[in-house]
Amino acid sequence: MTLHVGIDVGGTFTDAVAIVDGRAIRGKAFSTKDVTTGILDALGVLRERAGMAEAEFFAGVDRFVLGNTIVTNAVDEQKYAAVGLLTTQGFRDTLRIARSARTDERDPHEMAAPPDIVERRRIVEVAERVDAHGTALVPLTEDAIATAVDAVLAAGAEAIAVCLLWSFRNPAHERAIGDYLDKHHPDLPYTLSSRLTPVYREYERMVTTALDAAVKPIVASHFDHLADELRRRGLRARVQIMQVHGGFLSVEETGKAPISMFNSGPVGGVTGARLLGKQLGRSRVLTADMGGTSLDAAAIIDDEFRLLPRAEIGGLPTSLTAVDIETIGAGGGSLAWVDGRNLLRVGPHSAGSTPGPACYGKGGTRPAVTDAALVLGLINPDYYLGGTVPLYEDQARAALRKHVAEPLGITEDAAAEGVYRLATSQMSNALRKITVNRGHDPREFTLVGFGGACGLFAAGIAAEAGVREVVIPRNAAVFSAHGLMHADSVFSAVQTSPWTMDRPAEVLDKEFAALEQRAQAWFETEGIPGDSRELYREADMKFVGQIFEVTTRLPAGTFREADKEALRAQFIADYEEEFGAGTAWTEAEILLVNSRVRAIGRSDVQAVRHFAGADEEQHELSRREVLEPLTGQRVEVDVHRGFGALGSASGPCLLEEPDTTVYVPSGATVELTESGDFLLRLAR
Repeated sequence: MTLHVGIDVGGTFTDAVAIVDGRAIRGKAFSTKDVTTGILDALGVLRERAGMAEAEFFAGVDRFVLGNTIVTNAVDEQKYAAVGLLTTQGFRDTLRIARSARTDERDPHEMAAPPDIVERRRIVEVAERVDAHGTALVPLTEDAIATAVDAVLAAGAEAIAVCLLWSFRNPAHERAIGDYLDKHHPDLPYTLSSRLTPVYREYERMVTTALDAAVKPIVASHFDHLADELRRRGLRARVQIMQVHGGFLSVEETGKAPISMFNSGPVGGVTGARLLGKQLGRSRVLTADMGGTSLDAAAIIDDEFRLLPRAEIGGLPTSLTAVDIETIGAGGGSLAWVDGRNLLRVGPHSAGSTPGPACYGKGGTRPAVTDAALVLGLINPDYYLGGTVPLYEDQARAALRKHVAEPLGITEDAAAEGVYRLATSQMSNALRKITVNRGHDPREFTLVGFGGACGLFAAGIAAEAGVREVVIPRNAAVFSAHGLMHADSVFSAVQTSPWTMDRPAEVLDKEFAALEQRAQAWFETEGIPGDSRELYREADMKFVGQIFEVTTRLPAGTFREADKEALRAQFIADYEEEFGAGTAWTEAEILLVNSRVRAIGRSDVQAVRHFAGADEEQHELSRREVLEPLTGQRVEVDVHRGFGALGSASGPCLLEEPDTTVYVPSGATVELTESGDFLLRLAR
């Protein structure tokens, strides 16, 4: 027996998928504050549906991949451990100065202070200085280290971030502080910027280092608890964690740099959508992952998702490389409210899993998007999560009436329709940001919609964004967990190493060779077979005089003088792909700033031959009156269960699955793909 498990911890639900000898089994459970309980509950659902005893199930797991919200929640809610920061003398206020703290509009009169990671009293200067060439101008003494460490601990630090000026050119001083901490405070978590992100731009490097140190104690407490519980139940497989860059690492490697777990769940969905797009022959795919608290959107072009070399995390710029995901606070649990201007708003606040939307009957009194969908008739209150969670329409109506309908002087039905359409409009804007705003035509894309709530909104999101084809995976409700299992192991080694075309090629090749040595060491540590290893050389490049870089892939193998012109041509092509044809500043000198090696360990993943229960599926047809939100008409619609046994239908209709519902609007058609997923074609 071969048993693979993927777990995605979301804000409302913890999703789980198991592939047992090619048969996919899915399950959901409510997420919990301690994370571990929700994961164990979801695993319990899988075990029961697989018909296996606890000891047999856990002992039989060959692969265990986890995407989680531990770091994402800590950053979004700004709930960090008490972190201290050691920095070069004279640079105590780097985090406060930031990038002059302006808003996106760059209005000099509108200043917005960046979120605090470190309290100022826990920022301590160290008597040392290294110059831009890596030469130590002010040597670092052990007495200076001891004084600084004692001061930051006296201020209550539970973890320490170390970010010294120019440490990426010469890491000796940071390493000396690390050695001191290992010797005198062996149980104290700390992060060195020269290990985590040895690249230039001290502000972004300091933010990344501080965030990593700030979440280390939080991650350790959760992972220690989870690891103990899984071992106690007999799990022998290594726990692998999805990373922000689109691959996974072992839990041991993740613990060294936990900030890289940010957005790990949504990245799993993007990975799964890329695989699904390849299976369907669609090279241009948009993803819409709508869960309980947010919608995450991404673009896949020519079978590749976009990577950002300077990802923004929690409103802060970092030096992390991350999958480009546009996130907005619009999910099934997003709250609807009326602002001071008497305008309807949806999100970004969420009802979460507890108390949840008003219709859950758990004490929630504020209306959420799910309440609106229930009032419209799009959700069957007796078949939510296959009938395991009852919904209460009267409580949903009461919440909408009090907080939306009465303040606006409209009916409850109109309030529900307004909430639905506003949420849909906000989500379609996320798609436009990653298509139209970047010069791509949405009509050339297929939308892959997933997450427990997306089936109700995907057609509306696509129609408003200009997309005409939508795919809802059969396992949409747990699709991110499914995608996690199809990701590869990925390790990224980066180093700032300025280089221009007039310098010898061997100088650049030497930089890459050193990074490749680090990557090969990682391959060995992770036990990745030789035939599964791939190495890619990348460079962050720009025209001299510009601020930001574009990432370009170098030719494979040794970089020689003859390769310079090919590198120049590739950079110009990548630049114009990003900013438009003719925008390249071709007469300017080109500067290579960062060298990067991406190491990929290809995963041997089971193919899903069928979904549990699909063979026994029987079509059931019923009728239900709904208020169709895209037309504003109250109509009788067909409601299909066991749609796989039918194969095709025309809208308006609803497809009721045990863990999701798909809304097919008037004028659209739906059919089953060869892989068993739902393909919607919208009216033009």
